[in-house]
Formats: sequence, structure tokens, C-alpha cells
Amino acid sequence: MSGVSFKFPVTHTSQSHLSAVDWDNLPFGKIFADHMFVMEYANGEWQKGEIIPFGPIDMHPAMSAIHYGQSIFEGMKAYRNQSNEVVLFRPELNARRFAESAARMCMPEIPEDIFLAAVKQLVSLDAAWVTDKPGYALYIRPFMFATDEFVGIKPSDTYKFVIINSPVGAYYAEPVRVKIEEHYTRAAVGGVGRAKAAGNYGASLYPAKLAQQQGFHQLVWTDAKTHTFIEESGTMNIVFVIDDKIITPTEEADTILRGTTKKTVLELARQWGIPVEERPVTVAEIIDAAKTGKLQDAFGAGTAATIAPIALIGYRDEKITLPALETRTLSLKIKAHLDGVKSGAIEDTMHWVQKVG
Repeated sequence: MSGVSFKFPVTHTSQSHLSAVDWDNLPFGKIFADHMFVMEYANGEWQKGEIIPFGPIDMHPAMSAIHYGQSIFEGMKAYRNQSNEVVLFRPELNARRFAESAARMCMPEIPEDIFLAAVKQLVSLDAAWVTDKPGYALYIRPFMFATDEFVGIKPSDTYKFVIINSPVGAYYAEPVRVKIEEHYTRAAVGGVGRAKAAGNYGASLYPAKLAQQQGFHQLVWTDAKTHTFIEESGTMNIVFVIDDKIITPTEEADTILRGTTKKTVLELARQWGIPVEERPVTVAEIIDAAKTGKLQDAFGAGTAATIAPIALIGYRDEKITLPALETRTLSLKIKAHLDGVKSGAIEDTMHWVQKVG
């Protein structure tokens, strides 16, 4: 299917649910737009995709994904800019990461042009769901799962690729409180930490629940072997500013998800002449920097969270409060710039934004 122009057939919903949305009380990820994209993989190739009304998906009790976990997903957002255009932010990176996740999970890759065409046509159809309300967006969730009706441990021969959309506001309503995790593990070298696989998130729920019971929003995961190196947080990559220098864990190991927002942050910083170090980052150096006042900023970077300032770090029996938000000039500048590029208020000199339709 690659290398040709794509226009997928559409079955329109009989009645839109858009008028029922309460934009002032919008829960994250619980309201869904009118349509979804569906495409099947069978006989060694992707079949013709289609856009249909949003609704339940039939599943066989022996469906392979339920039993053996072949399931991956992505997270993207569509925005409405000042010219009333609907735009996507660096969607090609999501397409590439989706393909990388598929390869790691022994699933068929979706060509980038098919992925992007499906996203754009679906978002264009449901463009009315993309509000210009500040801080809001249409969250886009592409996902794929194995569909063989077979109880046996082997890669599935059939798959379903689906895209659904959800209007959302801010993921975090306040600055984030995180706890450094030294017992449980998100990912180990040689595992599937770099893939955006559903099972990674299932395994994180219990330790995250324990942290939430202690008053934290999220965990900061550490390496599986020694728990001395920082990796990432539960819903976002993590970035520190020490002595006017950006420091963030390297993604060379296969234990950290390669984030579009973090990549953008680092590219911006380098463009602005700000020193950047991507390297192994120890828990000890971050705690020491926080206690001695050298840690000027810490924030999460992710599609859902965008730029999420970290207000407090829990470490063993300590709770370390970070500098006041108004002093964090760099992360505030980065967030303002990204918001400006997405809205069209700032020129997109890096060609990060793609129009829909």
C-alpha cells in the first residue's frame, strides 16, 4: 500500500455527540470524538482502512492480544491555531516510533505515509472537536493489537490498527510531585522499555498506586540493575536544569522511551545556545543539586503532560521542595515557545507543524 495516495472510505456517524461536551468540565481521556479509523492486517499485508462511527470493537475470547500482550500505542495532539487551521505537531516522529514499537513487539510495521494519511483524514473529519480554548487540544490515540483467535504463544498472524480521538485539557492541573522509585522497575536492558507497549504501563500501575497513596502524582523510574540512575517518569521524560545547563538521561540504552516533546526541548535549547548534556544521570547528583540549591528547574516533557513543572521530589524519607515556579525562566520560555509555534503566534522556522486537510 505504500507509495500511493490515500483516501479512506468514510461511514459517517448518524448523530454527533459534540454538542453534549462540557468544555468547562472536561475529564482527560473519557470523552471521544465521533469517528475512528480501523485497518486490518491479514494474509501478510495491510488491508484497506476505513473511517467509521466511534463505537465498541468485537473481540473473540481467545484473541491473542488479551492473552499474550501484543499491543502498542501512540499519543499525539491536534491544535487549532490563530488562523483557525487544525495542525499536528511533528506527527512523523510518532509514525516512526510506532513502527519501531511494532518491530520490537514482533508486529507488522505501518508505513509512515499510511499512518499520517489516516491520522490527518480522521482529524480533518472530526475537526469541529478541535477547540481554540487555551490549553486544550484533541488527543489522538493510534493503537494496534493482535487479533488471532488462538491460545498459543506465537506472534499473531492478524492485527487491528485503530485511531481514536479525545478532546482534552491539561493532564496535570498543578505542578507535579514525584517520588524516586528504588525498588520496582519499569524497564530493563534488553527489554521493551523503548517500545510504547501496553504492558509497560500495566506493570507500572501498582508502584504508581503506592506512590499516589503517599501524596505523589508520579514516579521517577531508576535503572533496573542498581537503581542509581534516573530514567524517566511515568507519563513523561524528565529534564533537569543545573547551573544553567540542561541535563537529561541519555536515550542510548533501550530502557527509555524516545519522546517527541523532549527531543523538541533539547533542539530548542541547543538552538538558543543553552548547554545540553544527554548522559547517564545519577539519583545522587540530582538530590545533591536540589539540597545545595543548584537544581534550578526540573520538569517533565511529554505529549499528554507537555511541559509539566516538578514541584517536589520524594527520596526515601525526604521530600525536597524545588524552586518556585516563577523563577524557572527556561522551562517557562520553552513552554511559551512551543505554545506559540502550535498556535501560530510564533513562526515555525523548524517546520514542526503540519496542517490537517
